[in-house]
Amino acid sequence: MKIKEFAQRTGVTVRTLHHYDRLGLLQPGGRSDAGYRLYGERELLRLQQISILKFIGCSLQAIKTILDGGALDLSATLRLQKEALERRRGELDRALKAVGKAQATLGRGGPPEWETWKEIIEVIEMEKQMEWAQRYFTPEQLAELEQRRGEPETKDEAEQGQQAWARLIAEAEAAAQGGIDPSSRGAKELAQRWADLVRGFTRGDPGMARSLNKLYSDKEGWPSTFKRPWSDAADAFIKQAMEAGGIHCA
Repeated sequence: MKIKEFAQRTGVTVRTLHHYDRLGLLQPGGRSDAGYRLYGERELLRLQQISILKFIGCSLQAIKTILDGGALDLSATLRLQKEALERRRGELDRALKAVGKAQATLGRGGPPEWETWKEIIEVIEMEKQMEWAQRYFTPEQLAELEQRRGEPETKDEAEQGQQAWARLIAEAEAAAQGGIDPSSRGAKELAQRWADLVRGFTRGDPGMARSLNKLYSDKEGWPSTFKRPWSDAADAFIKQAMEAGGIHCA
């Protein structure tokens, strides 16, 4: 098929196909005698993989790296898309249930409970943050994180982790503002606790640690609604303490 027919049959624009060609992401399978781009079944399969990986949050450069390396086949990408859709459906079902509770309460003449509003907001904010943060992780890492969400103990671990992080960040902020020496014993203890909590998320996987580090290091890529939970001063303090203590997160 020529590019115009291929675009019409796949639902993408000719401009998008030209862009993918320039990036080396999706190149035509050949050229006609007149020099027109030609696309066939192989290009259709690759376009399907590109669409799925974009859907789960991968950047175009990351998608090119994945597909050129042969890391995923069609079955794997379909599985990732299915898992992403199921996660989104679960979150939307939770939001719909909370909205239904609010409507029922209003129907009885009373205002919805605070927890109902809180639940609706949490679902929406979580969905927005997940969509943004996904681009820093590989499809395999996203699949692992998705699998963790289904583990019964994950919710309790997450709540405990949030509490531990809140305490540790407060202590790190106080230490940074108080001028504590990053090479002191107390500073190294804070840095070790920090590394242990990061390791709890990465589960000792260096690749997961690198992805997490990219997320928190890419300030220019952060959405306007995102704010790192700790200050630059606390960040510098912890990094100095880790360096002084020879502490690593992965």
